[in-house]
Amino acid sequence: EGWHPGVVGLVAARLKERFQRPAFAIAFNGETGTGSGRSIPGVDIGRAVRGAVESGLLVKGGGHAMAAGLTVERRQLGALRAELEQRLAPDVERARAEGTLSIDGALTARGATLDLVETVSRAGPFGAGNPEPVFAFPGHRISYVESFGAGHVRARITSPDGTTLKATAFRCAEEPLGRALLAARGRNLHVAGCLDIDTWQGETRVALRIRDVAEAG
Repeated sequence: EGWHPGVVGLVAARLKERFQRPAFAIAFNGETGTGSGRSIPGVDIGRAVRGAVESGLLVKGGGHAMAAGLTVERRQLGALRAELEQRLAPDVERARAEGTLSIDGALTARGATLDLVETVSRAGPFGAGNPEPVFAFPGHRISYVESFGAGHVRARITSPDGTTLKATAFRCAEEPLGRALLAARGRNLHVAGCLDIDTWQGETRVALRIRDVAEAG
């Protein structure tokens, strides 16, 4: 209620990341709401929104498989929720059962250089239609790990040659990912995530935003 329509896309994206299922956020101003949705691979929310327009539940709406926008009257909100749940439930169940994270390449901590991050950034801007590349770091040791802030986890991963890379997993300390990281100090894991440039006290270096981890057999 009363939220600016410009922030609902970010809210929907955070909800999608947190719960790993499609999410819509709607900002109401009076009796009309402006909403934005974000989806997971395998669930086409654009098609569902277009179907809701055809059913007369939306004033307008559209989008593609991974992102959509809509305008809805408050009196139709309950019916819209039921319609979207009915349309999307089978695809959501199937997509969550598969539960895969697509990897674009494999690196070591030594290979995660500023030049590489700058090269990758030229493929941006990244978003629903152009996902940010995900890199795997196989068999890296969790040489340091702790929780901090509002449920975040920070760590250092170390490659077999001793090179260390700073890494952070956001909003996950109480989730399976965060618990796995916090329990893995001194052990090897396969780590996957996206590369960022981190500047602190005048020093610029590469940092890893962790998306997932797996046991290194």
